[in-house]
Amino acid sequence: MANHALVTDQSAYAAVQHPGWPVLPLQGAKKGSLVDKIVTAVTEMVSSKELRIGTKMPSVRQFAKCNGISTFTVVEAYDRLVTLGLLCSRRGSGYFVARQGLPAVLAPLPFTAAPAAVDALTPELYTGVTDALPVGAGWLPPEWYGEDTILDAVRQAMRIPANRLRGYGHPLGFPSLRQHLATTLSDELFPVDPDQVLLTHGATHAFDLILRTLTRPGDTVFVEDPGYSNLLSLIRHHGCNVVGIARDERGLDLEALAEQARLAQPKLMFVNTVLQNPLGTSLSPAQAHRLLALAEQFDFWLVEDDIYRELAARGEASLAALDGLRRVIRVGSFSKTLSPVLRVGSICASASLLPELVRVKMLTGLTTSEVNERAVHHAVTARPYRRMVEKLVAQLEAGRARSEEALREAGMTPVARPRGGMFVSAGWDIAPTPACNGRVIADQALRAGILLAPNEFFMLRASETIWFRFNVAYTDQPQLRTFLQSIRGSHG
Repeated sequence: MANHALVTDQSAYAAVQHPGWPVLPLQGAKKGSLVDKIVTAVTEMVSSKELRIGTKMPSVRQFAKCNGISTFTVVEAYDRLVTLGLLCSRRGSGYFVARQGLPAVLAPLPFTAAPAAVDALTPELYTGVTDALPVGAGWLPPEWYGEDTILDAVRQAMRIPANRLRGYGHPLGFPSLRQHLATTLSDELFPVDPDQVLLTHGATHAFDLILRTLTRPGDTVFVEDPGYSNLLSLIRHHGCNVVGIARDERGLDLEALAEQARLAQPKLMFVNTVLQNPLGTSLSPAQAHRLLALAEQFDFWLVEDDIYRELAARGEASLAALDGLRRVIRVGSFSKTLSPVLRVGSICASASLLPELVRVKMLTGLTTSEVNERAVHHAVTARPYRRMVEKLVAQLEAGRARSEEALREAGMTPVARPRGGMFVSAGWDIAPTPACNGRVIADQALRAGILLAPNEFFMLRASETIWFRFNVAYTDQPQLRTFLQSIRGSHG
């Protein structure tokens, strides 16, 4: 018993009375959760017959007190052990050992750390706290956003009225920010009522709510290929079939889209109309009209990822403006003009669809942070905001020019000519092989202190060349130039 330091019923009261009773060294564990540690320890004790069939386990409260942990943790561990068949629960009596071992197929697996490698969910691509040069990241240096405006907005948001500390906030989101969004969109793009605006925890949360509301496992969802990397994983997580529609400098392959729509009967399609990630291109008005006609013909929803709109020139195509939110759902975000740490996005949808989106939002998280939404409202309604965005656009344009020059010096060719925004995608005319492809090079870069985002993150099809998405704020750096030159030299 001492080897595992667990407290069972016959010694539970003694353990409570005598603090020196040995307990599990849970707090010092480096791998696995507390629940995992408890399940593993109990499993080993049952398998070694230190705990025999019929032994009564300590109560949840006793176990928690002896081991200095939460009762919720013990309940979860006991429930998992019941699911595995090791324990049984008797109403009014507690938990008892139910069997003398686990089938091998049910035995808890030890935690094994994944090998160091870059993938689309590598935390350093999102945290902003990394020693590596974040060339592949989707965020900009804080000073590019206008730190003073954002910090002042956060300070103002923290002065939330005391009466707003009750409850969870409005399910649709902070009313003043929704009103501002509705007014701005109505002035610049299309008429929308504040009650058609739903605030979210960033654009990815918006995508998740839309998928939860409109799709079921087995449904087909169209995406752009290449397209936003996290979206591909999210759609698969919901059990949907992902079909990629090729996109390049000229736009979407609408003939292929029509053919795939006839075959697959998609439920919806995600489209990054303006300054597409990762290419930086925008759909022409003619393509936008044709895309809407195909959505009408084959009866699928269009989800317009419009988070880069404020970084684009006025007059670029807008599916939501052309359609009037009839079968278009517009997703917006403030992560590209304000700090992404604020995590505020939005959905604009028809009055008939929005109530179901609100219901799903409440089912999965009730509401979003009013403090964050107040901070965003203070920032976007402050007098310096428009000048701040204009300055950001100018910085991005200059950074893009420097990046394109640096990449040309490394022998790289742009995949497409971006019309603006944060990214340049470029690569070498080298056919990928198992020994040399984007992921292999990204792993080499990580060891050299550089975070790269290879084409494999963004594509469903196999690429004929090796290319990467570069953030223009970080690309003109000697460290990166040296690395790219070394790769070019080693692969001809």
